[in-house]
Amino acid sequence: MSLNYIRNFYEGCLRPPTVIGQFHTLFFGSVRMFFLGVLGFAVYGNEALHFSCDPDRRELNLFCYNQFRPITPQVFWALQLVTVLVPGAVFHLYAACKNIDQEEILERPIYTVFYIISVLLRIILEVIAFWLQSHLFGFQVHPLYMCDASSLEKTFNVTKCMVPEHFEKTIFLSAMYTFTVITILLCVAEIFEILCRRLGYLNNQ
Repeated sequence: MSLNYIRNFYEGCLRPPTVIGQFHTLFFGSVRMFFLGVLGFAVYGNEALHFSCDPDRRELNLFCYNQFRPITPQVFWALQLVTVLVPGAVFHLYAACKNIDQEEILERPIYTVFYIISVLLRIILEVIAFWLQSHLFGFQVHPLYMCDASSLEKTFNVTKCMVPEHFEKTIFLSAMYTFTVITILLCVAEIFEILCRRLGYLNNQ
C-alpha cells in the first residue's frame, strides 16, 4: 500500500492536473534547476576567494565579504526553490494518501479549492522571494563595494573592495529575476485554466 502512495505522489508531482501545471513542472524542474545548479555555482562558486579589499588582508577580506554577502546567492536560490515546491508537494501527498486521481482534482470542488490554494501559496512565496532578493542583492552588481570596516579596523572607516566578475553576476541576477516572474505568470495562468475547466465541467453537467 505504501508503494502505491509513493507512486501516486511521484506521478502527481510530475504530472499535475493542468496543462500549464505540467509545463510549470518542466520549466521549474528542468530549466530553472539546471540553470542554478550548473551556471550558478560556476558564476558564484569562487566569489569569496577572489573578493579582495584594500589593504588586501585575509581577515579584512572575510569581514567585508560577509558584509557584502549576508547569504550566498546560490544558497538563497536553492532555499527559494525548495520552499516554493512545498505547497504543491503537500497537496500531492494529501492526494496520494486519499488515493485521489489527477483527473478527480478538477472534477470535485473541494479538491479544486485545495489545489488552487497550493498554487496561490506558490505565488505568494515567489513574490516574497523576489522582494527578499531585491533587498539582499539588488538588481545590479557593481565592480566596487564600499565596506564599513570601522568595527574591525580603527584606522579607517570605509575600505574599497573589488567584486570579481560583476558583469556576469549582473546577467545571472537578471536571469533569476526573470525566472521568478515567469513562474508567477505560469501560476496565475494555471489558476485561470483551472477556473475555465471547472466552468466546462459545470456546463457539461
